[in-house]
Amino acid sequence: MNKIILIAKREIAERFNNRFYRWLMVLGPLLVLGLVYLFLSNTSSAKQHWNVLVMDKNEIFSNKLAVTKPDNLSFDFINSFLDYDEFASNAEYQKYDLAISINEKIVSNKHVIISYRVRPPEKVQHQLIYLVERRLEEIMVSEFTDLSVEKFRDIKQSLTFNLKDTYDPKNENSTTASWVGFVFGSLIILFVFMFGMTILRSVAREKANRIVEVLLSMVKARQLLAGKILGVGVSAIIQFFVWIAIIAFGLFIFRVTVFPDIFSGSFVADEVVRNQAGQGLTSQSDFVELIYSQIHYMNMLVFFILFFIGGFLFYGSFFAMIGAAMGSESDGQQFVIPITLLIFGAVLSGYYAIYNPGTTLSSWLEFIPFTSPMNMMIRLANGFEDGSAWQLYISLLILFVAALLMLMVAGRIYKNGLLRFNHRLRFKMLLQWSKK
Repeated sequence: MNKIILIAKREIAERFNNRFYRWLMVLGPLLVLGLVYLFLSNTSSAKQHWNVLVMDKNEIFSNKLAVTKPDNLSFDFINSFLDYDEFASNAEYQKYDLAISINEKIVSNKHVIISYRVRPPEKVQHQLIYLVERRLEEIMVSEFTDLSVEKFRDIKQSLTFNLKDTYDPKNENSTTASWVGFVFGSLIILFVFMFGMTILRSVAREKANRIVEVLLSMVKARQLLAGKILGVGVSAIIQFFVWIAIIAFGLFIFRVTVFPDIFSGSFVADEVVRNQAGQGLTSQSDFVELIYSQIHYMNMLVFFILFFIGGFLFYGSFFAMIGAAMGSESDGQQFVIPITLLIFGAVLSGYYAIYNPGTTLSSWLEFIPFTSPMNMMIRLANGFEDGSAWQLYISLLILFVAALLMLMVAGRIYKNGLLRFNHRLRFKMLLQWSKK
């Protein structure tokens, strides 16, 4: 065991001495932050003026919402309710961008629905919330209490606002959570491929330089393989946590400087409190709601690490055995291409799972070791139904069993091929070595 640890330390030191590894540790998360910046820059609507239809069947607001008309908002009132389909499709309502539903029980249930055709930016959402709450305060003070407006605001309960897409009120077509899982799964695949190729290049280089002959005089082939995979794997995990730290710091900078409206800290904190209190979420962008309310980061990170370890051991054994068995650098390329295609297929399987959830193929892809790290992260991001979480653990078990089996096969090929040179690598040869 001490020899395996020594080899692992050597591999870790070699990674940190590698300029590409150090640059990737910094430039990788900066690239991710750049993509997030582009996404956030394009989430806000460029629309400057919003036409709002206020559906006030009982005329609680008396056709009045704001004393001073905002420059960017226009209001029309009707004394009836429209369902989502009617508002979305009727020609007479096409000029309205937003619809506010004031139900007759708003005083008791404190609930308001705002439906939209194009999601308004955070500033407009806050503006509507402010106007509706202030108007209701005026009504409550004038009709139900003897308090001043200031006194009433100290004891009042806030309204709960739900923002709904007119064309998809039940949020059935949303794939936002799935794409979060896809990003986590893609990171697994990316790190597995990068550091799997690192194992292959390291083994091939040591074999070409005949350094492996010296190493094998001091340690067994299986110990050398275990130490190499352990060291490269630890290096990958270290790099991942550095990525997380830089990305988290970058998002914090975005929140307080570049996009203060989107990452409104006090507003989001209030949303979380309301959600925990069972009052539901008020209006906020899908991105902010996802980040602060829906993603269970601890679960995602824990299972990310587990699926990464399983996936790295599984795919890493392929890269290690090819590096040990190849007779020349060009000879091993023919076997690297199929592995690359398998990894690319895992990414495509995640894309398929996003748009075809619940199909038989999507279910099978969650348990196949080649694709399970990607597909299970997507499933985890969407959440498991009651009584179905066992599928996650079965998928992990299958992945780790498959990884151990592949490591056993890789160990045999590694032992038999490491000291062979200038031969033509064939699949039949790999099968023979795997049986010895």
